[in-house]
Amino acid sequence: MRFNKFLNIRSFCAVLILYILVGSANVFARQTGGTTAGDMVAADTAQQINSETGTIGDTPTAVSESGTDTGTTLATADAVVKNTTLYKSVAFYVTLFLLLCIFIGVIGKVLKVYELTREIQGKREGVNWNKVQAALFLVALITGFYGTYWTYETWGNVASGESASEHGLRIDTMMMVTITLTTIVFVITQFLLFTFAFRYKGSEKRKAYFYPHNNAIERLWTIIPALVLTALVVFGFFTWRSITNPPEDEMKNALSIEVTGEQFKWNVRYAGDDNQLGVRNYKLTTPINGLGIDFTDRKSWDDKLGGEIVIPKGRPVRFTINSKDILHSFYIPEFRVQMNAVPGMPTYFQFTPRLTTEEMREKTGNAAFDFVLLCNKICGTGHYNMQYKVRVVDEKEFKDWLVKQPLYYNDDIKKDMQQKMVQSNAASDNKKIALNNQ
Repeated sequence: MRFNKFLNIRSFCAVLILYILVGSANVFARQTGGTTAGDMVAADTAQQINSETGTIGDTPTAVSESGTDTGTTLATADAVVKNTTLYKSVAFYVTLFLLLCIFIGVIGKVLKVYELTREIQGKREGVNWNKVQAALFLVALITGFYGTYWTYETWGNVASGESASEHGLRIDTMMMVTITLTTIVFVITQFLLFTFAFRYKGSEKRKAYFYPHNNAIERLWTIIPALVLTALVVFGFFTWRSITNPPEDEMKNALSIEVTGEQFKWNVRYAGDDNQLGVRNYKLTTPINGLGIDFTDRKSWDDKLGGEIVIPKGRPVRFTINSKDILHSFYIPEFRVQMNAVPGMPTYFQFTPRLTTEEMREKTGNAAFDFVLLCNKICGTGHYNMQYKVRVVDEKEFKDWLVKQPLYYNDDIKKDMQQKMVQSNAASDNKKIALNNQ
């Protein structure tokens, strides 16, 4: 009883109204500030337009006479500033939620009073809540099924777009098998769950039958899901193993490309005519030799830099993936490719493109489409800069492009190495002189 007095409804409503008033005042203050900011934006825009058109004046009125486009620009800027501050307010949404809760509570109280009144008058129950709740179960079932259908229809193309790599077709097949099986199970179980709740709703005409245990049913819904999940796991294991462990001869003949991530960009190095990348050592990293290439290894002398990633259609490509600083992730969604870039530990991914960029543009109907290498790890404030253009072309165009790319072992690096050699020789001579003087 004391607890009920402590939670007196009048006190609760008073506190709630006070909160709403404070929240509304906060929102109104932000809106007013936004309006002032909008006026300042309009004035600044007007001054900029005046300076560009040669009109003299400091107020927006002179701008409105110059044309409708200027007026529209000012109105749009003002509206954006005023609206965003209001609808981004947390208090606005919290207030709406609380008002909705109050509305539902009031409706519940009214219905409760109505039922008590009928009970006092000796009348039958006005609303059969068992039937209402049973009907709501059916509504939830139909709404949920429609929401599932809408999700598949609207967003299904995002997950089911055509893969541009050969191994991606196998991943898509595995994905569709999993989605199909889980959708079938979802539809059957939810249909039974909600229809049983409707069919066997509470009634005074019958008593519930308690059925605590059945060994046959327990075996049924344990063994069947276990077999299905085992099949999916085994299917996925062998699919992934075939992707990450290509045949030895295919691995040797694959085009060798190294991609190194750092905050916040990608560095691309192509193997030369020998199709072998030179070794690296982080201790050799300098402003000129940013990747720390060891040029005492002759295999690095013909390595080339790539301003973009260009790969040939129908030819296996093997990427060596590194990181200079923190964890990044090599991710090209259209190829179904993702592999972490780990500092100090090279990782690898090999795939074969099956569609050129031009073919993909035709299939998507987007003339501006490009494959893009992304970083799928949030690697810092400049994470959004981790984008790198990828082009897929035919073999001839690829060879013509690769010939034009600059060597990593360029004149600047050669000069830097010569200077270091001179300094090293000088230090060695000084050491010999010092030893002779002793």
